[in-house]
Amino acid sequence: MSAAEALAPRDASLRVVPVSPDDKAAMARFIRLPYRINAGDPNWVPPLLMEREESLSPAKNPFFGHAEVQFFLAVRDGRDVGRISAQVDKLSPLTADGVGCFGMICAEDDPDIFAALFEAAEAWLRAKGMRAAQGPFNLSINEEMGLLVAGHDTPPVMMMPHDQPYVARRIEALGYAKAKDVYAYWYDIRKELPKYVRQMLERKLPGQVVLRKLDMKNYARDVRYLTEIFNDAWMGNWGFVPLTDAETEHLATSLRPLVVADMVWFVEIDGEPAAFGVCLPNLNEAIRDLGGSLFPLGWAKLLWRLKVSGVKTARVPLMGVRQKFQVGLSGGILPFLVINGMRENAIKRGIEFVELSWILEDNLPMRKINERIGSIPYKTYRIYGKAL
Repeated sequence: MSAAEALAPRDASLRVVPVSPDDKAAMARFIRLPYRINAGDPNWVPPLLMEREESLSPAKNPFFGHAEVQFFLAVRDGRDVGRISAQVDKLSPLTADGVGCFGMICAEDDPDIFAALFEAAEAWLRAKGMRAAQGPFNLSINEEMGLLVAGHDTPPVMMMPHDQPYVARRIEALGYAKAKDVYAYWYDIRKELPKYVRQMLERKLPGQVVLRKLDMKNYARDVRYLTEIFNDAWMGNWGFVPLTDAETEHLATSLRPLVVADMVWFVEIDGEPAAFGVCLPNLNEAIRDLGGSLFPLGWAKLLWRLKVSGVKTARVPLMGVRQKFQVGLSGGILPFLVINGMRENAIKRGIEFVELSWILEDNLPMRKINERIGSIPYKTYRIYGKAL
């Protein structure tokens, strides 16, 4: 990272430096910056360093196979004070509309730092032919998305961002406005389901409808089913980007250590996979005090907490019903069948609370399902946009 590479912001003591994923030392600085910025926040959970390194590696994250990404570090007087990414995903409908994305935003609470970072990201996006910017996406809508704007008083669950309250103000001061909000719902699964939901679930299922858990002996097949349903169910939703075969394989491998077969459920109709839901033990609860490292004793603590002592919280990150089954009687009951299958078995494993996330603000059918079972919206994440 030579001085010639650095972009020059208005503050002479501040430089914004492009970071190559091949520069291991610079990427280590990029990855570790939030650990210092957020150190004083009791609700921030340090992610595992090895997971962050894999997520931002072109060699390991298949997102880079269909996207261009540029990382930037803001440096003041030799000290890293902020970071941002800019990306253009050729599979995203945003790109077709001339909209590029930013992400990975984290910085000290200083307007000059935020201005410098966004100037660098926006200049890169304009050079790629983009006419507008939206974000944050870290790095894809199928990974982490949105800036936390409400719900800072509780820790994030796995694979969900956690931002300082001042970040929203700094972004808005640069001309960014809300493009879309998404919600996270909190569900106390120990509470009995409402009477009308129980009555619906007590009805005898038609013979062609089968509810089953994940088959670990056919794990790859069931992950393929899951992906097919997801891509069909979410097609047409705002910002939707289909999971590729490579991303499906990566997802199957990376999540396998967390997958509990009886917390992943499918509904089949006439032998065809029609709906699914995935409930995962909340990794963040298990790693919260590890400081991002599994060495020297972190592995033992993590395995003990996940396999022996257990965790009390979980997350449903993926759920869907094929579009052709979303209408009629079956469409009304399928989501509840899946949710109840996950719920009953999560309770058996000592889970007490589940986050259902994320849900688009205008996805009223899914929001209604969540609220019918007794869950409440408790966090709001915002996607910002700005014309370039």
